[in-house]
Amino acid sequence: MTLAQLPVTLPVSTFPPLAVGFFGLGTGYLIWGPEELFGYPRRSPGVDKTTGLWGIWMPGFMQFLTGVYLFIGLAWFHTFREPPLYMAALAFTAYGVHWFAIGGGRYLGSDPRPNGFMAIAFVLISILGIVVFFRAGDWPVGTLFCGLTAIYVSDVFASFRLGVRTHTRSDGTEMEVSLGERALGLFHLLTGLWLMYLTWAAALKLASHVNLPL
Repeated sequence: MTLAQLPVTLPVSTFPPLAVGFFGLGTGYLIWGPEELFGYPRRSPGVDKTTGLWGIWMPGFMQFLTGVYLFIGLAWFHTFREPPLYMAALAFTAYGVHWFAIGGGRYLGSDPRPNGFMAIAFVLISILGIVVFFRAGDWPVGTLFCGLTAIYVSDVFASFRLGVRTHTRSDGTEMEVSLGERALGLFHLLTGLWLMYLTWAAALKLASHVNLPL
């Protein structure tokens, strides 16, 4: 056996970079949620460029980085051995790339309707996460995937403009209210707050040996 054929195995690591992915996704949700739920700040080309950039870098890059890091540790160097981390790697990678796309689309002012078809696929991968993590006894992350499922079901309605209602203001002008977008904003905010809690829990456990209630 040549040196190039020797397997590379490093010591098992107890430091999976989960907090990086949690924080990136949670930040993205807390930026996008208020705009969808409360209409603040009101969408404009300038606001779309800002939210698009944040979407690309925080939930996009930070999740993608986490997913690739986990896959390399699982498949190449065997520094991570827990099977549920495979599902975490799959989810972080997929969600990261998806945020590259929707953040870039928001920045460029693209048509959001194809996002509805994307959301159907991400409903399925979110349900898969529910199954994997609840079967593994990890209810905090399983609960996260419940929130993700609700987000993508809402995104189907928001992207295809299902449940849009038109209201007439007192001045006679008409205003559209998208129930799907309001639900999307609500679940973005609730799931974003849960992600921040998971970030604290993961970081304190690994860095300070402090266990938050989970």
